[in-house]
Amino acid sequence: MGDSRERGNGHGPDSPGASVTPVSALLEGALSGRFSRRQIVRRAAALGISGPMLAAMLKIAPGVAAQDGTPVAPPPSGDPVVIGCPYNLTGGYASLDNPAREGSELAAEELNRSGGILGRPVRLQVYDGKSDVPTITSVVKRLVEEDKVPALAGLTDTSYMFAGGQVAQEAGVPFLDVGGTAPIITSIGDYIFMLPFGDNVQAAASAEFAQTKGWQTCALLFDEAMDYTKFLAKYFKDRYTAEDIGGQIVSELTYSMGDTDFSAQLTEFKNLNPAPAVLFISSNPGEIGTIVKQARDLGLTQPILGGDGYDTPLLVELAGDASRDVFFTTHQGVFGDAPEGKAFAEAYQVKYGKAPEVAFAALGYDGIKLMADAINRAGSLEGEAIRDALAATQGFNGATGTISYEEGSRIPSKSVALVEIKDRAPSLIEIVVPKTIPPA
Repeated sequence: MGDSRERGNGHGPDSPGASVTPVSALLEGALSGRFSRRQIVRRAAALGISGPMLAAMLKIAPGVAAQDGTPVAPPPSGDPVVIGCPYNLTGGYASLDNPAREGSELAAEELNRSGGILGRPVRLQVYDGKSDVPTITSVVKRLVEEDKVPALAGLTDTSYMFAGGQVAQEAGVPFLDVGGTAPIITSIGDYIFMLPFGDNVQAAASAEFAQTKGWQTCALLFDEAMDYTKFLAKYFKDRYTAEDIGGQIVSELTYSMGDTDFSAQLTEFKNLNPAPAVLFISSNPGEIGTIVKQARDLGLTQPILGGDGYDTPLLVELAGDASRDVFFTTHQGVFGDAPEGKAFAEAYQVKYGKAPEVAFAALGYDGIKLMADAINRAGSLEGEAIRDALAATQGFNGATGTISYEEGSRIPSKSVALVEIKDRAPSLIEIVVPKTIPPA
């Protein structure tokens, strides 16, 4: 409760004003191989680090099982195992996909310090999809047809994932969706897996949160051009208006990705009488800051509620102080007290000199770690073998939660972080599991 996560301040570890905590220093020493297992355990005990946190730290360190520092696995050798990573590094999704790419690169670096994949080095082939569906399709074709990657992990939005996933499915190349959340993604085929929860889960968490706050009437605004925003709005409406909550949608309006003026829709909300108790705005990261700022400027003072598209620095950068009373659902990894998440955040701080800004950094990290785990269990780079190993995943402890796939499902069951913007920074309210989840 009240767990704030500050955005990165741009200082590197050696920059003026930067501080390296004893825990960060220990983690950096472990990751670099300077400390043996005995030294790590001894120093952790002196710092009062908990057992689970220590276990997670040892897990991501480069193989120090022996007390004399002998690595668990020999250094990787041979031709690299190349994982294709399509990410939208420019355009409307850059604020999510660049942190996700950084998380993926951190994971690859750690893997190469601990034996790689199948004893071989790991290399990520990253291409920019430019937040454009045709470009994403072209990028994934290049990865599977020219680069001939055995597996893919990337993307953070449903529409882009749906386009790229179809290319991978036709080629028989497993594709782990890092951050797209609409359950429709896995309908593409049996080579497509989701790493995050589905939109029906986070929408249910939002609706049940609204109930606890007594917000029984709602004005709904969503982007009609994107699958993510349409599905999130639909699932929220389904859960919010269910009999046990009894919420009422008093107005339902739309806009399109790329719009910059939302005054017509927001003015209509302003003129509602009686005024709705809450605004649910299903938005992509590129628009939400502008929408919030324009809503407050028009005098809409109601709480604003939404999904993980709000988990972007752009929200506060564009809305400023107007981002007060904004609530959203997102993923674990940056929020919460799970040791795996804390160990990830420390490792990210060491590598990049800043705290992870959004939960998508942790999703990108988990995507590479899970794909590597599946390939190692498969013992093969054949698509069918990797697909089967992914489907058999049980109890994979990632930074964003425990990942298991039930038979016949390629969407994991995961908890949801409920977050509030306080003093221009995201602050954790609680980690929740919805009581009732609308069917996908």
